[in-house]
Amino acid sequence: MIDRTSHLELEQHERPFLDSNELIINMGPQHPATHGVLRVILKLDGEKVLGTECVIGYLHRGVEKIAEHRTYTMFNPYVDRMDYVAAVSNGLGYCEAVEKLLNVEAPPRARYIRVILTELNRLASHMLWLGTHALDIGAITPLFYTFRDREEILKIFEKYCGARLTTHAFRIGGCVYETYEGFEREVKKFLDFVAPKLGEYEELLTTNRIWVERTKDVGKMGSAQSSAVRGLRRLRFRYSRGRERRHLRPVHGAHAGDATIAANYRAGDRQDSRWPHHGQSRESHEASRG
Repeated sequence: MIDRTSHLELEQHERPFLDSNELIINMGPQHPATHGVLRVILKLDGEKVLGTECVIGYLHRGVEKIAEHRTYTMFNPYVDRMDYVAAVSNGLGYCEAVEKLLNVEAPPRARYIRVILTELNRLASHMLWLGTHALDIGAITPLFYTFRDREEILKIFEKYCGARLTTHAFRIGGCVYETYEGFEREVKKFLDFVAPKLGEYEELLTTNRIWVERTKDVGKMGSAQSSAVRGLRRLRFRYSRGRERRHLRPVHGAHAGDATIAANYRAGDRQDSRWPHHGQSRESHEASRG
């Protein structure tokens, strides 16, 4: 049996198991902040976290085994549920993979519809991350701002395919539906509306006392350390070479704007980790408009 608490120093005999101010608690998987997908064993001294152990795997639903008993077309809607805040993006990745295997290509109009919907989904996902991350560390206002604006994206999704969360937008070889009347006008209206809001998000947090005190110099990690930790390089150091990977292989011919946030991303702590999200939000905005 795996010892999940070995690094929490629970077995040191030269000192008490816990002093009068320390506490070991379980956070999740039922806790609202982990919403069923994660268990965290915490060692606390008041509000100060002395040690943690994360236990993952609660969201595994056997999708690989399900896929073995489905055709490519039948499995298509399942990927929408695999990441329920990026259903459109998941659908695009799956459809592109199958199309590559079959050596087929979606029509140009379908490709541009895919780009618009996927970039809107990416923008909505970053809004969700930013608002909930700020909320988790005590800054409440950003959640109201980001969810207010994210709602406009969900309205577009709902009009397009009838769903707001598990949005099934694409099929192998194209899209599920043609765009509805007024789609282009509503997308442009939203992009005009949200452009200044992206700057507001940055202003809300850059000098926010709660955000700065609880993220500055927290979880600081350089590029050499991140190389040894699987997955950290993907987002936190994506801009270390001055451009994002999507610039090397444009999605369906749609070119995202230049990555302009590398200069702001140097310390490698939690405070810096939000800059890729801000930068990608702006790129999604420009890609959708283009």
